[in-house]
Amino acid sequence: MTAVSPLPIFALVDCNNFYCSCERVFRPDLATRPVVVLSNNDGCVIARSNEAKALGIAMGAPYFKHRHLLNRTGTAVFSSNYALYGDMSSRVMQVLSMFSPDMEVYSIDEAFLRMDGFRSRNLTGYAQQMREQVRQWTGIPVSVGMGPTKTLAKIASRVCKKTPAFKGVFDMTRYWDSPAAVDRILDTVGVEDVWGVGRRYAAKLAKRGVHTARQLRDLSDEWVRRHMTVVGLHIVLELRGISCIKLEEAPAPRRSIVSSRSFGAPVELRAHAHEAVAAYMTRAAEKLRRESLVAHSVGVFVRTNSFKKEEPQYSNFITRNLARPSDYTPLLLHEGRELLDAIFKDGYRYKKVGVMLAGLESKHGRQGNLLDCLSGETERDGARDALMRATDAINARFGRGTVQFAAGGVKTEWQMRQDFRSPRYTTDWKELAAVR
Repeated sequence: MTAVSPLPIFALVDCNNFYCSCERVFRPDLATRPVVVLSNNDGCVIARSNEAKALGIAMGAPYFKHRHLLNRTGTAVFSSNYALYGDMSSRVMQVLSMFSPDMEVYSIDEAFLRMDGFRSRNLTGYAQQMREQVRQWTGIPVSVGMGPTKTLAKIASRVCKKTPAFKGVFDMTRYWDSPAAVDRILDTVGVEDVWGVGRRYAAKLAKRGVHTARQLRDLSDEWVRRHMTVVGLHIVLELRGISCIKLEEAPAPRRSIVSSRSFGAPVELRAHAHEAVAAYMTRAAEKLRRESLVAHSVGVFVRTNSFKKEEPQYSNFITRNLARPSDYTPLLLHEGRELLDAIFKDGYRYKKVGVMLAGLESKHGRQGNLLDCLSGETERDGARDALMRATDAINARFGRGTVQFAAGGVKTEWQMRQDFRSPRYTTDWKELAAVR
């Protein structure tokens, strides 16, 4: 007789209101005050504390429309501070990696862990220990949802966030032998909140009268495959406890890198657009080298503000293949400048420019070129690599921008607006928190 394999156990660890929690770590006086974080250029609300949600501030709410409400209620407002959030995320993930050897960093504030090896323990207690360790070492509160599939772990995480009695941990595998209990759980989850369903499928399902996760689970395979493809079928099977979405222990290789920001104020001068392209290209090249990649092509795009109907509109995108794949910033800056000149038109008020590096491949795994050896390019590549390593090392040690290319500008009047940005407490020596 063949033994039945036990169900796998996935845990989703989700940082609570992550951006707001990062701000509170260094501002304990905000522990009970409503907090919101704004998008680039301080445009819209992109993160809310529970207190801000209780005030009725919606996700994506324009700041200028809610300024008076936020002021009247004493809400703390922050510009997005991605240097801080990225570093805090890295610290949280390091702590989580101590609790399971199988882990997938899913996003800046979420990670999946396989917990199969810990099934003999009290899993709820183990997850509580994980929460306390993360909170103690980083200051970030997290919730843990567990289920036999990644989709059900997502649902379990949602349930424990909405039910304070679970104290931040909900183990759905404990209910798996009780179909009625699982049905009740899935009945509380709207189909639009099921991981992977999305707005388009949710609208289609609503037309068929499917409004909950349980109703989606109980659809026929034939209908799901016909109307939601094999991707939808995987979602349904996962809701039934059949694991179809594996843990990705290594991130998928990048295909491109895009670096772009909206301007703080409309840009009309070509010189300012040149500076912005140079700054974004420098940043993209740093990412390229950090991941040991080289790019085969470079692209640049420009765009006016489409919401300003009274102004003339223009957008364009241009790309060019490089003669040799590269990660050398001066070469990429030169290409970016030429591409911008090819599409930039005077007389427009530009809202955004950006760069794209594409055709990425591993720097160390690509095939060599005999002509490069004969022409001396290989030796010159060695000198370029040494220069870039030195530049990156200085900036890593003393802070970004300690050594920079003049093409990126000095005054950078085009920079995006960040009127409420908090200090970069953990990544900039000059902005360390002061202890009194």
